[in-house]
Amino acid sequence: MTTDLTQLQLLSELEPVVAQNLDRHLATVKDWNPHDYIPWDEGRNFAAMGGEDWSPEQSRLSEVAKVAMITNLLTEDNLPSYHRTIEENFSSDGAWGTWVGRWTAEENRHGIAMRDYLVVTRGVDPVALENDRMVHMTRGVHAPEDFGGVLDQVAYVTFQELATRVSHRSTGRVCGDPICDRMLARIAQDENMHMIFYRNVAGAAFDLAPDQAMESVTKVVLNFAMPGHGMPNWRRNGVLMVKHGIYDLRQHLDDVVLPVLKIWNIFDRTDFTARGEQAREELLAYLAKLEKDVVRFEEQRDRLLAREAARAEAATAAV
Repeated sequence: MTTDLTQLQLLSELEPVVAQNLDRHLATVKDWNPHDYIPWDEGRNFAAMGGEDWSPEQSRLSEVAKVAMITNLLTEDNLPSYHRTIEENFSSDGAWGTWVGRWTAEENRHGIAMRDYLVVTRGVDPVALENDRMVHMTRGVHAPEDFGGVLDQVAYVTFQELATRVSHRSTGRVCGDPICDRMLARIAQDENMHMIFYRNVAGAAFDLAPDQAMESVTKVVLNFAMPGHGMPNWRRNGVLMVKHGIYDLRQHLDDVVLPVLKIWNIFDRTDFTARGEQAREELLAYLAKLEKDVVRFEEQRDRLLAREAARAEAATAAV
């Protein structure tokens, strides 16, 4: 029977890995400026400054693109909640603290760039956007009650950063604007770098405490939810994004969960005790069910989109 490492032991044992990956990150990351990705020449005053307030016809974005941009931006807006949660479970000292500060500073660029883009191009109603921001940030984002400690958090942010990268890239493709696509591609690069950092730390945790790490990963995968959960209009917007492939079950399984699990060698590890094996078996059963759910979801979505296309064609023919 193995004895679990305490949170302090885990933080201490993993700190050299954090320091190494922090150095790697700082050596490879390329700094960028949000203002370089904004078409400022499209900007004009709103009514408070003698100009014209927003109206729907000013936006060039489709409904799907609007929803995706708002959802992604509001997700980034809750950075203070994420910072607080991560700092509480990691540390404000040493390499851990340096990383938390650096990660927060880099993530803050994303919200700055996306909001500037939407306001300058009048892509969405800025008043409604600000109202939603106030509601979402006041509510904050809270981890599930049984998510606690460094291993749960490192596992969660690994999947979450990769999921966010996928969402940003998908959103860029539906916006129909090469400037927006370029901006979101740059943001997605950051998310990928962050994912690699957390993935490497979690990988080291598997070598350090395999059973504990396996239990954390299983818990996170079985209870995963994007951090935008609970924002205004989340259910409606989430359904629309799923239906149009911004972030759906297939992407979650094939582009996020399985690639990370393979990097951690989840399926072939031989260093688990009975505890770890039980957690792995639970995860494998869940993945098998998720694959069936994905197939069923795709069939239902295809039928729905086909019906919508048929109705649209009939409506056009009737004009």
